[in-house]
Amino acid sequence: MTAATDCPFCHPDPARLAWDEAPLVRALWDGFPVSPGHALVVPRRHAAGWDDLTAAEQQALFDAIGRVRELIAGRHAPDGFNVGFNDGPSAGQTVLHFHLHVIPRYAGDAPDPRGGVRWVLPHKAAYWQGGKK
Repeated sequence: MTAATDCPFCHPDPARLAWDEAPLVRALWDGFPVSPGHALVVPRRHAAGWDDLTAAEQQALFDAIGRVRELIAGRHAPDGFNVGFNDGPSAGQTVLHFHLHVIPRYAGDAPDPRGGVRWVLPHKAAYWQGGKK
């Protein structure tokens, strides 16, 4: 587990703050954005995974998605969004402070965006092509 003392989400660079108005969560601009406006919603308390969060923190994270989408839409006018999280190293989590990604999508940013988050397992993503189930 990332120690809270050296956690980039516990002590964020002020330039990365996208939204800091809620008591349990804040939003940060992603340090390695997938697209313009990519943001993270993080609990203020250092907690590694979903199961380490309180019910109130979990609810606050989901409640913040709409606010962060509005913020991104106002600045970047995306055509859509992917929203999700990686829970644990096996799921691709690299910073062990829970964070939820709000990724704006733009027409033409991928040749065929169908499947969206299903591409975490590429051999199963294109189900419409009769791939493995």
